[in-house]
Amino acid sequence: MRALDSDEKLVMVMAYTRTMLVRGGLIAHEGVRVSTWLRNQAISNYLQLMNPQVIVFGTGVPKSITYSEIYVPPGDIIIFHIAPPEADPLDYDVNEVNRSMLPVTALAGAFSIKAKIRVSSQTDLGKSLDVLSTSWISLYEAEVTNPNISQFNLQVPMLLVNSNAVSFGV
Repeated sequence: MRALDSDEKLVMVMAYTRTMLVRGGLIAHEGVRVSTWLRNQAISNYLQLMNPQVIVFGTGVPKSITYSEIYVPPGDIIIFHIAPPEADPLDYDVNEVNRSMLPVTALAGAFSIKAKIRVSSQTDLGKSLDVLSTSWISLYEAEVTNPNISQFNLQVPMLLVNSNAVSFGV
């Protein structure tokens, strides 16, 4: 791994695709909110993660692999968050009116997420999703599980899900 510049930091993140789970270090500029990194319009064609631990699915028993670096296309990522215990401040104003937290279960690939989604209190989840104008949806107070890995149960204050790769159960 290269030495970090004085205005950079290394943040451990987790990126989930349909076939793998990656935990690795993302190099970001100081002051950047990494938890919403994928919403940035100027991200690279590949997300570079340093010293990643990778779990590959789809071959029967999940397989663990390590690399010095891995490059993951952002379009393949279906879930993204900072690795616990670290976290960014939440991405909404708690004093914002006409918003409510709705409990949902999100299904993303082989992962199930019990969480809360922030929607307008003037409408229901279906209508809120219909007018959604972002590729990445924030979920809060999330518990991520995977039936292929019985011991995998991760709780994070906030994560992003790819709106084109997730289904919601209420």
